[in-house]
Amino acid sequence: MEHHPRGARPTTDGSADYFTGAVRITPVIEAPDPARVRAAVVEFQPGARTHWHTHPLGQTLHVLSGRGRVQREGGEVVEIATGDTVWFAPDERHWHGAAPDSAMVHLAIQEAENGKAVDWAEAVEEAHYAGTGQAFPG
Repeated sequence: MEHHPRGARPTTDGSADYFTGAVRITPVIEAPDPARVRAAVVEFQPGARTHWHTHPLGQTLHVLSGRGRVQREGGEVVEIATGDTVWFAPDERHWHGAAPDSAMVHLAIQEAENGKAVDWAEAVEEAHYAGTGQAFPG
């Protein structure tokens, strides 16, 4: 058994290589092999978001507070709020983050395949974030 008291897990700033805006990440689950599950609480300040990315075994997001936005490649921007849950299928290219005028905190849950839980791509253009651009990058 491992016990991690509140505040004992290291919170880090989201890297500009993978996020736009102010993002804080606190690990929740980093299960050792053979388990594959990974989870983190991710705090997005207004307008902050991930870059486009995929997860080899999919990802579940559960919004803990605030309002945000999500988009899968080829789809429309979807507004999300406290209590909402979103599932992205394996290798479904997507992004997620806070609304322009609201912070958002979500629990992100994904599994690692061969030690890798995410494949990062380019930043989300402002038009995509605003929902006014074409429904796919590029």
